[in-house]
Amino acid sequence: MALTCVSLSLLLAVSVLLAIGTGSAVVTPGDTARYLWAALSGGSIAADEVTTYQIIWQIRTPRVLLAALVGAGLSAVGVAIQAMVRNALADPFVLGVSSGASVGAVAVTVTGGLAALGVYAMSAGAFAGALVASLLVYAASSGGGGLSPLRLVLTGVAMSLGFQAVMSVIIYLVPSSEATGMVLYWTMGSFGAATWGALPAVTGAVLFGVLLLYRRSRVLDVMALGDETAASLGVDPDRHRRYLLVIVSLVTGAMVATSGAIGFVGLVMPHLVRMAAGSTHTRVLAVAPLAGAVFMVWVDLVSRTLVAPRELPLGVITALVGVPVFIVLMRRRAYMFGGR
Repeated sequence: MALTCVSLSLLLAVSVLLAIGTGSAVVTPGDTARYLWAALSGGSIAADEVTTYQIIWQIRTPRVLLAALVGAGLSAVGVAIQAMVRNALADPFVLGVSSGASVGAVAVTVTGGLAALGVYAMSAGAFAGALVASLLVYAASSGGGGLSPLRLVLTGVAMSLGFQAVMSVIIYLVPSSEATGMVLYWTMGSFGAATWGALPAVTGAVLFGVLLLYRRSRVLDVMALGDETAASLGVDPDRHRRYLLVIVSLVTGAMVATSGAIGFVGLVMPHLVRMAAGSTHTRVLAVAPLAGAVFMVWVDLVSRTLVAPRELPLGVITALVGVPVFIVLMRRRAYMFGGR
């Protein structure tokens, strides 16, 4: 596992460097590294390189770093959700968290609410939407039998459809066609609004969330075996499910606030990692974030270069990749959730 993590870390570093230097203005890896070092160390650059330097440091670098963070976060959250509900089709969308965050962010964007927060208004709206969605899912799925995985999934699917309907109504009622186009594009995923100011919050949420999930690796191993088995081994599945739901909601809210809703990453990446690294969550949660980060960096690069100067929504590319991969996985008779 250590070799795999080191290899993926090196691949991620190379991918980030190449992605930062690639775009409408192509910059060689050597010059890209030189500009990054100048920005980090306070070094100087030639006057005729200022424009290129600004493109590298102020525009592309925060965007590529955000792509890596979101890819890592979606993959880790997908692993946790699939284990906590014991469903191979689960991801942040299934529990309604992504849809709730999207509604919150879209509502703030369209109505101008939370204007006092300035550039953080959309982030706050997405956080609020994710938390409201989580509370509604938890309240509706809790019952005398506890927080069962099946009830949690069914409630999440219903809430997700409800939030999507609310979002459709908001978009329909928007008076400006430009605002409608912006909202629709954002809900399909984009890193176009990435700034250095937006990175600290999502970085903290993703890194802290991945660390907490990794520390619960053994608990996830037990929960994946079923509630009865978990209880017999001294693990309270309902208590840990509530704890995991809070972590998933916070991390998802932070990611949706900065990148919009991006599908299939949290669904497919955990399965691919399980096939390559094994089903033990200590391994999966160490490898999946790195693999997801590499994948999302390249997805973002394709989205902004394939039909340049226009950008493809990230959700389009992840779907084009994710759908056939998932179909192939499902057709593998030897493959089952959590193992081979």
